[in-house]
Amino acid sequence: MPVQRPAPGDLEPIETASRDEITALQLTRLRATLAHAYENVPHYRRAFDAKGVHPSDLKQLSDLSKFPFTVKSDLRDNYPFGLLAVPREQLARIHASSGTTGKPTVVGYTQGDIDRWADLVARSIRAAGGRAGDLIHVSYGYGLFTGGLGAHYGAERLGCTVIPMSGGQTEKQVQLIRDLQPSIIMVTPSYMQVIVEEFARQGLDARESSLKVGIFGAEPWTEAMRREIEARAGIDAVDIYGLSEVMGPGVASECVESKDGPVVWEDHFYPEIIDPDTGEVLPDGEEGELVFTTLTKEALPIVRYRTRDLTRLLPPTSRAFRRMGKIVGRSDDMLIIRGVNVFPTQIEEIVLAHPQLSGQYQLQVRREGHLDEVEVRCELQPEGAAAAPVSEIAAWVQQRIKTLVGISTVVNVLPPDAIERTLTGKARRVFDQRAKSR
Repeated sequence: MPVQRPAPGDLEPIETASRDEITALQLTRLRATLAHAYENVPHYRRAFDAKGVHPSDLKQLSDLSKFPFTVKSDLRDNYPFGLLAVPREQLARIHASSGTTGKPTVVGYTQGDIDRWADLVARSIRAAGGRAGDLIHVSYGYGLFTGGLGAHYGAERLGCTVIPMSGGQTEKQVQLIRDLQPSIIMVTPSYMQVIVEEFARQGLDARESSLKVGIFGAEPWTEAMRREIEARAGIDAVDIYGLSEVMGPGVASECVESKDGPVVWEDHFYPEIIDPDTGEVLPDGEEGELVFTTLTKEALPIVRYRTRDLTRLLPPTSRAFRRMGKIVGRSDDMLIIRGVNVFPTQIEEIVLAHPQLSGQYQLQVRREGHLDEVEVRCELQPEGAAAAPVSEIAAWVQQRIKTLVGISTVVNVLPPDAIERTLTGKARRVFDQRAKSR
């Protein structure tokens, strides 16, 4: 469907500012953030002192490379409120992400933080084509997860009408989309696939629904998945990026008129790309690990947070800010299979390239003796169940993985709906059993 580029009057002045104006604002705000963290957070004072740096050492933006990184374990080590830069009593809200070690990462927000977050999500929805009065169906999970409430407050800030559906109850999701006629859905891309499948199970064509735009985030997804969702749902699929440690959804978001990578809202977040092994800052255009420093957070300023997301910074297009490339994987979910670096998104691209396969897949990694073995589980589209023999499809996937990724796999093509769906949150794609067999 043709998409109109927004008129300049639809945008905030900073979205069309010059690069000099943006960097001047960043430098001012970065100095204030470093001082705020150093003066009010004992962890940062210790970390800066140990590195031999002081907030006054920041003379230009590149000087940020002198300052220490923040990693997720720092949040857990200071659980629950050790990284706050304001008294706990000044918090308006607390969110938390699940933790594999038993301790979640806790994030606090002042009312000012909540207001800025709502503003940035509103900006993100507007970049996706949303306008005041639009009806938005929110299928991100509500609660401690930042997705649901982040999307909700941003949509309301833009002047939209919100359907706070949350995740799960897929039949009811479809019913409400049919009955209430929203034009925008905000959801994880993997759960959007489930919703589209539910339309088909009910004998309905998702392409004929009222939905025009899907704003998808909370998990990496590929261009192949974008094409698949757009074709099956008849919508424009745009990417929204965020993480709770930095804010939540709305740190960066794609523009519907270009769909060429999420625009980083650089007036509130300063991005860097580093070599994940050495920590060296890389130039724009080179792939590495994404690092963020918050520029306006009051309750929980974050300095050089290592996201573990692998991407690159790209020049501006639809807005004055730089863009992120698609997340190609995470430095902490990369699989090393017999010496080959493998990211789940590489497998996803291949599975989605076969017309008879759904976008659902799982990787089962085991160790047989001294060798790693990878089983790829994928499944047929409902309409593809009686098409080419599954052995031919499996051989095709196996050969493509061997050629493009460089590893040998066992591929099992399962019947439709054989792979468990995620009804809330993010899809689990990788089951690595190797640690249990050592």
